[in-house]
Amino acid sequence: MRLAQSLRKRAFTLIELLVVIAIIAILIGLLLPAVQKVREAAARTQCINNLKQMGLGLHNYHDAIGVLPQGQVPWANPGVTTPPYEGAWSWQAQILPYMEQDNVYRQAKAYQNSGSWPFYYSWNNPMAAIKMKLFTCPADSRGPVSWPGASSGLPDQALTGYLGVSGTVSAAAGQGNGVLFSGSKVTLVAISDGTSNTVVVGERPPNSNLEYGWWFAAYGYDGRGNGDCVLTTNDLAIANHFASTYGCDTTILANKIGLQPGKPNVGCDAAHFWSFHTAGSQFLMGDGSCRMIRFSDNNILPALSTRAGGEVFTLN
Repeated sequence: MRLAQSLRKRAFTLIELLVVIAIIAILIGLLLPAVQKVREAAARTQCINNLKQMGLGLHNYHDAIGVLPQGQVPWANPGVTTPPYEGAWSWQAQILPYMEQDNVYRQAKAYQNSGSWPFYYSWNNPMAAIKMKLFTCPADSRGPVSWPGASSGLPDQALTGYLGVSGTVSAAAGQGNGVLFSGSKVTLVAISDGTSNTVVVGERPPNSNLEYGWWFAAYGYDGRGNGDCVLTTNDLAIANHFASTYGCDTTILANKIGLQPGKPNVGCDAAHFWSFHTAGSQFLMGDGSCRMIRFSDNNILPALSTRAGGEVFTLN
């Protein structure tokens, strides 16, 4: 009898159990946002590190060659069917030897120089399938992704979430007003707006169709790499292209250029810079520093994207 009474005294009542469960639920509810903030901060920090590594690669290339790499090697002779067989190679492919990826670069060059067609076509290069963790923002939960090339008889085409800033509008080879564009060979001295006031690389995650953002062989929607390895900041032509080809969630295409919030399943969001970070996107500046530029500063992004525009602006 005493044993039974003792056991009854030590048991929890249903009300006590529910109170404990409620307290645990409240604590979890308080903890989850804090954990999420820590994860977001870690992703931003790693994203900044990625951009700075690319910045070092760009500056090391400049020190060795005398100019910054071409945003995209023009898809035209010489270069496609004649040496150095680098038609449509992106700026990311060109800086590989300057960011401890020399083995990938050497294998890519060995393939391009190994014979006639199809070797000299960049998208046939096996290195185009290499998923580069450095070229993917950790805030993108999909991780490194690639376009499946089997249906076209090609290697997979690995994608990047970091695109060079080609300027305000798409221009003929060598004529862009940014820093990284088709045929560009810009020197740091030529960035007269100031390297700390000029954006060089920004974020644009691949869309869910995985058809744009090829980091190695970057033909782009216009043959100048735009939408693949470089992107403009104030050009309705690219917004029209992606809206008509892949659909859009608005008819106001002026809201689909520059720096705007985006989603991977919205086709026309491939036409502008955006990120999975809250409030804005990370950008690499010409001096190698990184800045979070907010979506609310989209109106001054065109001024930030020109190397010698002489604009005056205030960045929050």
